[in-house]
Amino acid sequence: MKLDILALGVHPDDVELACSGTVISHINRGKKVGIVDFTRGELGTRGTAETRKAESEAASKILGVEVRENLEMADGFFQNDKAHQLKLIAALRKFQPEIVLANALDDRHSDHGRAAKLAIDACFYAGLVKVETLDAQGNIQAPWRPKQIYHYVQDRYMKPDLIVDVTPFWEQRMEAVKAFKTQFFISGNEDNEPATPISTPDFMLFLEARAREFGRLIGVKYGEGFVSRTPIGTTNLFELK
Repeated sequence: MKLDILALGVHPDDVELACSGTVISHINRGKKVGIVDFTRGELGTRGTAETRKAESEAASKILGVEVRENLEMADGFFQNDKAHQLKLIAALRKFQPEIVLANALDDRHSDHGRAAKLAIDACFYAGLVKVETLDAQGNIQAPWRPKQIYHYVQDRYMKPDLIVDVTPFWEQRMEAVKAFKTQFFISGNEDNEPATPISTPDFMLFLEARAREFGRLIGVKYGEGFVSRTPIGTTNLFELK
């Protein structure tokens, strides 16, 4: 299955929290979008790997993505080494995305920056003919390199190089976030799990405030920010806000 966009997240819910409005927006434009999670989020304080799996499936239905896979790397202990790169390279070659959305280059959670570097290296090596990976049937995969990687902004503020207007899809985006019922505060669904920085009502306010801040920069209500390591080009200046 060839995808237009592949969103990568080291934890189930990373994509929902940081770039799900962008995912929905492009699906509504007829683009094929998929998600690949690196880990099951098994080290999370709240919930379990099993509940996160069910929640990610529910969120995927809300988003309308073509496919979602989990590479089942070890949460917290995965490395940017050959074995992990080959796992991701195989996924990149399987889906052949034109664009990759990846974790923040630097963030409060150390997994995020490490996952970003893994994504960068895997995207490059995926285009090398002499790096060999096999598909599910044991056939050698053809090389493939995405045209661009955009790193979504997560907990720590980073000045965005690109902001996507997600205003028309804000409610749907937040429904996908709230599908992760064990992770976030949802009124009427209080539980006895330990409190975390992301399980309070204030965190939901933070998500909206960040989106409003990015949106204001381009003259819209809600925006999602991305950082690019390479220049962003266009053939039409009038398509830019």
